[in-house]
Amino acid sequence: MITNHGVHEWNIIPGLPDTGGQNVFVNAFSDALAKLGFRITIINRGGYRHPISGKFQSGLHYKNEHQRILYLDDGYHEFVRKEDMHAQIPALIQCLNNFLDQEGTHVDLIISHYWDSALIGVQLNHTLPEHVPHIWVPHSLGTIKMRNINRDQWEKLRIAERIQVEKSIIPELDGIAATSSAIRNSLMKDYGYTTPNLFLPPCVNSARFYPHKILGNDPVWEYLSQRSIFSPVELRKMKIITEISRTDTTKRKDILIKAFEKVNKKYPQSLLILSIDEKIQPLSAELLQLIDDTTASSHIIPVGSIWDILPSLYAISDIYCTPSIMEGFGMSAQEAAATRLPIVSSDLVPFVKEYLLGKNPEILYTPETEIPIQVGEGAIIVPANDISAFAFALECLLEDELLSKNMGENAYQRTIPFFTWDNQVKQFLRVLENQTSFATI
Repeated sequence: MITNHGVHEWNIIPGLPDTGGQNVFVNAFSDALAKLGFRITIINRGGYRHPISGKFQSGLHYKNEHQRILYLDDGYHEFVRKEDMHAQIPALIQCLNNFLDQEGTHVDLIISHYWDSALIGVQLNHTLPEHVPHIWVPHSLGTIKMRNINRDQWEKLRIAERIQVEKSIIPELDGIAATSSAIRNSLMKDYGYTTPNLFLPPCVNSARFYPHKILGNDPVWEYLSQRSIFSPVELRKMKIITEISRTDTTKRKDILIKAFEKVNKKYPQSLLILSIDEKIQPLSAELLQLIDDTTASSHIIPVGSIWDILPSLYAISDIYCTPSIMEGFGMSAQEAAATRLPIVSSDLVPFVKEYLLGKNPEILYTPETEIPIQVGEGAIIVPANDISAFAFALECLLEDELLSKNMGENAYQRTIPFFTWDNQVKQFLRVLENQTSFATI
């Protein structure tokens, strides 16, 4: 399992550089495979110090007898962002080959994530004694990213180079597992890929994210109280809107902050909790300043890494909102839906658009600007970047408790059990066995 970017570890800390949904996906995918009896080595670039612990990322790190992480050392002992990984690939392959030779490891299947990892898998196959089936699981594609971001960002993100590499590796793959219909459609339309039979969407750990009551003495209340002007008792009386994602311009947290300012004027008992990593500069400083400048600043609680209490945070929330304009699928919205929350989303989050909205959404228009929003079965979808539309969608749920409750229930039913790892991985393996020489027994 090759996932070459981000700070990969068994206990993922979302918000670290290039670290988030894909890392969680890989670990959960590995867990599901291990339950079925497979042995998994997750390959990640190491050779640098962990940004929090300072520990050198090297060697093997075992979770159990079936799962381990191997950190490759390419000789450059600094973190490298995913867009700049291409230059490191030859040294990474050499390091991986040395390990396989020394250990005598036999590889039965290669599963790669992101385009640089796919390239490593392809080039690794050229060095092995015999071809190993190689499945690529792209969590996004260069062409999708090109359409969703401003042209002035293309060079920094190496979009043209990425697309070129993606097109070059496809003929050498044994299969591609789309993680959403948007990726499947792009593979066919933009890349000419004609056999999109494999599907492996992000799934929910239903033992971690599920509807449950949070008691008054739960640590989540004290955590939020320490970061706000409100006592735990006051917090429990509020209507809570939550957004959790890495600190990145594509997440459009500024849109949500501005929309919430409008909402809070009408509903003063509303509260916004959103994740902001203060290490991501200058963006975090800009977002915190934006909060300070709003009239609702006392009702906005920025939080950092909250992995341990995230299930409790979802469980005390009334609405989950994601204004993101760049999602391969939408894992945070999926986790919130599995906790029975109604979702307000931009129209660029595939999971919400494809699975929660439903077939016949009601069209409503914002009072101020007459912008259409779609009120569906498990979510409300809003045009990306429209502040007034996000505010209106949030107000619809805050003022209609029955709508909010029904939408949360529908979101849950559309997520569980279909989007559980056990269910999806078994389907993935059945199709994989029919499509390749890889045998699951």
